[in-house]
Amino acid sequence: MIFLRWAVQVAVLTPLVVPIIAVPRAAADTSKQPQAAALARRMLDQLKVAKPLSIRGYSHRRFQPRWAHHRGRCDAREMVLARDGRRVRKNANCHPVKGIWHSPYDGKRLRSEKQVDVDHVVPLAYAWRSGAGKWSQARRRAFANDLTRPELIVVSHSANIAKGGQGPQSWRPPRRGYWCRYATSWITVKHHYRLFVTRKEKVALLNMLRTCRG
Repeated sequence: MIFLRWAVQVAVLTPLVVPIIAVPRAAADTSKQPQAAALARRMLDQLKVAKPLSIRGYSHRRFQPRWAHHRGRCDAREMVLARDGRRVRKNANCHPVKGIWHSPYDGKRLRSEKQVDVDHVVPLAYAWRSGAGKWSQARRRAFANDLTRPELIVVSHSANIAKGGQGPQSWRPPRRGYWCRYATSWITVKHHYRLFVTRKEKVALLNMLRTCRG
């Protein structure tokens, strides 16, 4: 979700004060893709290029012992499921029990919450190797629960499993039509959090940006 407003850098201070802002879907509008791609290229040029760090010390719990609550009983995962779905019905504890979701990675239409996952666009393990291992626990938790940047998105369970912790040089969404938005989202997140990129990762992102329609 993209992106002019994200050029303004906002310091992330604690894991529980991430503002909840409706994320724009500008890349879905092909008329805006050239502008989004141009901004993404500028942001990508500002990122440090380095070799990936060791995975040593990483675990999912170093980022996210549990989903952070944002509104009353609603945690970040539940907020994303409600945001990205249609006709979503929730129980008294805010958990979605029914709805329709579209997985942009593979184009699947899903009618069961059990078929969907909330994906971290920049995987937690990948972020760790890009510099997040040096962060505080609070900053890592804020990253894992960020509803402002395009870091959290509903996708099919099968697509999420296939992606795992891979970067764009190793895995890309099966739907080529989503590559533009995927690349701009990835770059936006990394730019905001000042995570570096590898040489191969940067090349892959630039190649994906070439699919942005103009």
